[in-house]
Amino acid sequence: MLDELKCILICDDQFVVHETISAYLKAEGFRYESAYDGEEAIKKALETKPDLLILDIMMPKINGIEVCRALRKTSDVPIIMLTAKGEEIDKILGLEIGADDYIVKPFSPREVVARVKAVLRRRTSKVKENSPILRYDGLEVNVSTYEVFINGNLIHLTPKEVEVIYMIASHPGQVFSREQIIQNVWNTDFFGDIRSVDTQIKRIRQKLYYENMKWSIKSIYGVGYKFEGKST
Repeated sequence: MLDELKCILICDDQFVVHETISAYLKAEGFRYESAYDGEEAIKKALETKPDLLILDIMMPKINGIEVCRALRKTSDVPIIMLTAKGEEIDKILGLEIGADDYIVKPFSPREVVARVKAVLRRRTSKVKENSPILRYDGLEVNVSTYEVFINGNLIHLTPKEVEVIYMIASHPGQVFSREQIIQNVWNTDFFGDIRSVDTQIKRIRQKLYYENMKWSIKSIYGVGYKFEGKST
């Protein structure tokens, strides 16, 4: 089985969530670990190095957003956020800080397993060892290692931010709509709000800004975004 032996860390304070999700994961050939608060989630994620996290927003001690933010400082492990129905702002924020997907409670355990498989497939297909390194006047983007450099200095970007800049910088001059960026970076399994693209682009610009740069991410009013610059 393709997903056999992959380990999923379930992070939720409700025992019934662990019980139901773990049963379905085991049936599909996954291993799993459990964490019941945010502190334990960070500790286990760093110690056990799971293949994917299922992370609830409303965690005791440290909430899921902060857990995701903390892990993204050192890890690009795939993360699926669990959010209560109606918490739209949490869904958008979770994806902006580096989550790969979200699921709204109440949910079907089968849906959770399907999303886990989809996220793992996407992550595997995106990481290509022979992907070209993009270079533009002080900017270097390496999607194989999920590293971005400005003038030789490593810049911290979330995995999704790396994928967004790599996508548009791979096609300088081409205009991409928000929907195209969503489809290419999050794939068709994304169910979020396209407004998250605007915030992603804003954060990328802020992180990668330096004076007199000869490349830029342009906003095309009513359409989307494009990258302008000559590769070096």
